Amino acid sequence: MKLKSPILFSTLFAISTSAIALDKPKTMEDMWKIIEAQQQQIDAMKAKLAAAPAATAASPAPVAATPTAVKTLERKTDVLSQEVEKLRTNLTIPDEAKYKSAYGLGPAASKVYQVGKGLSIGGYGEGSYQTVTGDKGSKKDTVDLKRLVLYAGYKFSERILFNSEIEFEHGTTGGSAQNGEVSVEFAALDFFIDPIANVRAGLVLMPMGFINQIHEPPFFFGNNRPEVERRIIPSTWREMGVGLFGQITPNLTYTTYLVNGLNADDFSSSGIRSGRGSGSEAKAEDFGYVARMDYTPAQIPGVTLGGSAYVGNSGQGTDFGGRKADVFTQLYEGHVQVKYHGLEFRTLGSWGHIGDADILSAAAGQTIGSENYGWYSEVGYDVLPLLIPDTLQYLAPFFRYEQMDTIASAPTGFADDFSQDRKIYQFGLQYKPIPNVVIKADYRNFTAKKGDLPDDFNLGFGFIF
Repeated sequence: MKLKSPILFSTLFAISTSAIALDKPKTMEDMWKIIEAQQQQIDAMKAKLAAAPAATAASPAPVAATPTAVKTLERKTDVLSQEVEKLRTNLTIPDEAKYKSAYGLGPAASKVYQVGKGLSIGGYGEGSYQTVTGDKGSKKDTVDLKRLVLYAGYKFSERILFNSEIEFEHGTTGGSAQNGEVSVEFAALDFFIDPIANVRAGLVLMPMGFINQIHEPPFFFGNNRPEVERRIIPSTWREMGVGLFGQITPNLTYTTYLVNGLNADDFSSSGIRSGRGSGSEAKAEDFGYVARMDYTPAQIPGVTLGGSAYVGNSGQGTDFGGRKADVFTQLYEGHVQVKYHGLEFRTLGSWGHIGDADILSAAAGQTIGSENYGWYSEVGYDVLPLLIPDTLQYLAPFFRYEQMDTIASAPTGFADDFSQDRKIYQFGLQYKPIPNVVIKADYRNFTAKKGDLPDDFNLGFGFIF
């Protein structure tokens, strides 16, 4: 009886301790700690059993109970381990999200790449108030829930996953006076073959510039995306296509797609933006090719150098006033980004050419530029660590300068529209109480070579999850 009590007491204590530890685990790490603790208890019980004197014929029952308890606890631990693995792979108990950009997508859009298997949900939203200053003309002050976005991804296996972005714009799609819409921003399958070459197919984001791929509000300055990346590089630009992406070296990445071509019938004096197919019964008589490369030199941390190019016919078999045209369209851009401690700097330049611009201009009744260009530079600095050391909050004044012209060169026989030759001066403040949430304020001054453009002040917010 002297042997029986301590061993049974230890057994019951171990089991009861495990039961208490299992009460409402908060994370996957907590679950694994419980399993490890149970395994230690099993090892300790086995050691006690091995050290105990052998049972005699006069007292076989007391010792026989201990191996049974050990086996029971082992079985429970095995079952718990299997269930935790199922929970991990199916995201029933998700670990804390770590927001990090992957494969050219924004941090919130990249969550599916971090899961073991199963469903991933993320998203972002942004809203703003805009007041027009100076000579407003017909422009009015507005308040707008610009976007509410849902990312939904599913990892089928280590080699195949689906990722998508569904966007609700301007609060609603109802009512004749509303201009909101629901759009699929991207929806693609990724097939991972090798780090140097993987396949993506579906509705893909065109890998040009900064904003097309990473357009979540905490990661760009100002309430409005740069105009150069709206009118010269038409964000958010997405097309149906298939292509490759990967790492040539750990510091050199690339993306390239074959996609349906732009539709030149929707080009205008303000640029090629309206020619995007966006996966909505897009014309595919002509195709386009896009490629991008980015280099992050290991010797200069925080620096990214890159560029991209798009070429393809945009005629789509359309009859332009009784004439057919290939409308060979080209767009090129180069970019540099620097992030060093609290400093953030970006600069981007883009140049484009539109073939058969004279035919398009005659058919459209407006001058469509045979050449276009735009560039901008911006800089911001997080000043809060200078005031509050070790703070996790962020406060950055910033400045951006943009210059662009959608009719940098007019086709022969057509007049230039100098109102499209513009400069924009913008300054503002960006505050993040936590990395997921941003509050923004900025002022934009517009000037054109001809005509007056109103300035605006913007106040807004954004978030990711």
